[in-house]
Amino acid sequence: MAAMQSAAVLGLGAVSLGRADAAERPFVPAVVVGSGYGSAATALRLGEAGVSTLVLEMGRLWDRAGEDGAIFCSMLQPDHRAMWFKARTEAPLSSLLWMDLVNRDIKPFAGVLDRVHHGDMSVYVGRGVGGGSLVNGGMAVTPRRGYFEEVLPRVDAGEMYGRFFPLANRMLGVNTVDRTWFEECESYRYARVSRGHAQRAGLRTTFVPNVYDFGYMRREERGEVPKSALSSEVIYGNNHGKRSLDRSYLPAAVGTGNVTIQSLHRVRSFRQEPDGTYVLTVERIDELGNMLGTTEIGCRWLFLGAGSMGTTELLLRARETGVLPRLDDSVGHGWGTNGNVMLGRALHSWDRTGSVQSGMPALGIDNWDDPVHPVFAEIAPLPAGLELLTSLSLAITRNPERGSFSYDPAADAARLHWSASQGKPSVEAAKALFDPINRANGTVYRHDLFGDSRAFEDRFTYHPLGGCVLGEATDDFGRVRGYRNLYVTDGSLIPGSTGVNPFVTITALAERNIDRVLSEDF
Repeated sequence: MAAMQSAAVLGLGAVSLGRADAAERPFVPAVVVGSGYGSAATALRLGEAGVSTLVLEMGRLWDRAGEDGAIFCSMLQPDHRAMWFKARTEAPLSSLLWMDLVNRDIKPFAGVLDRVHHGDMSVYVGRGVGGGSLVNGGMAVTPRRGYFEEVLPRVDAGEMYGRFFPLANRMLGVNTVDRTWFEECESYRYARVSRGHAQRAGLRTTFVPNVYDFGYMRREERGEVPKSALSSEVIYGNNHGKRSLDRSYLPAAVGTGNVTIQSLHRVRSFRQEPDGTYVLTVERIDELGNMLGTTEIGCRWLFLGAGSMGTTELLLRARETGVLPRLDDSVGHGWGTNGNVMLGRALHSWDRTGSVQSGMPALGIDNWDDPVHPVFAEIAPLPAGLELLTSLSLAITRNPERGSFSYDPAADAARLHWSASQGKPSVEAAKALFDPINRANGTVYRHDLFGDSRAFEDRFTYHPLGGCVLGEATDDFGRVRGYRNLYVTDGSLIPGSTGVNPFVTITALAERNIDRVLSEDF
């Protein structure tokens, strides 16, 4: 598999835009803000429908190798490519034996991963053409139908599970690990150890599909191809094997001949003209963060897919500055962390997890049926290149707590309101799952992994959801209330929780929404 689609394949370049006669500004019929899961699905279907579409992405196109010959840097040797304009990496696991041995000083650059800080909560987001698909673990999980119906009761679950979830999984390139190979390979020794510990506590584990090509991974282990998942490549991008959006939806969108992607273009704000045209103010930067200029682009149809944080901020700014005063009061509410909690357990000397660990999880502990503390826990890798006798997990819990955003006019930015106490239900649920595992196996929590003495890290999320909830801030298909031809198409539509890794749900929901929008609004 090629390391990355080329710029030519992705169609990246100057887009041919028409001119709006009245304003003498560039005009394109449809603009999609962001290039993550919802945006990529939306752009593809617009292109297939013959709609000239421009995708604006604030991150870079990851298509050029660095001096080491690789496009992305390793997690063990991070450099400027790792983080979005930061002077030091900010990995979720920040210490070992309470020593700062994980993070490195780096030069500020338009790197692939960002950690956005809001007081007691930090949010990880992907930066680049492909959004979060560039930096996640690829776990492609369809949620429990009963829980999906509870979270999004106004969505036809039969249609979702019969049509749109299968469509999303097919387009994303979801595949499953070969069970025979899984049982014998070295790279999933860590997962088999954790499975055994869970079973001793009477808990059930389940195999989890992934967008990483497991066939490629098998060839990695045999030494036949360049390593990626088996070379500590996870949170700062994968050079090989992973079917991120720049290898699935986005090339297909560009291939329609109607979609163009422009990278390093940040949408700062937008407004609506009296004739209904949406006008976006767009900042252009280079990879060092230098401002190259600001331009305006007009469009008829505007799709916001900048993620839970970005989309919510754009709409809040528009409402609170009076540009779009009819936006619903619910904009900025219903935000959640998907109940994320990370934890590590110290193992016995005989429970060796291996020095080579696949960075792409393939197994989870499924305790979602627990009536008090439902949890789905990823059996996560700790690909440090040496044996650490540690089991790492990312627990997804059912946390009813929700945060909200407000607009800060002095900073011209959205502020997330989330207190440390709101993470307690998630920590309690994770503890209820892993305390019995520790008792059954004589293991203990590690208290040295997160920069202090806490065993449970609930101060960050990889799965931000909500802020523009479907059926509240929008109608039942993502149309923003109060304004025609304005849509939300990302995880901000989902009220805070999916019970599993959310990107398959975001993709399937976007497929469902754009299907209806194209049939009724175009």
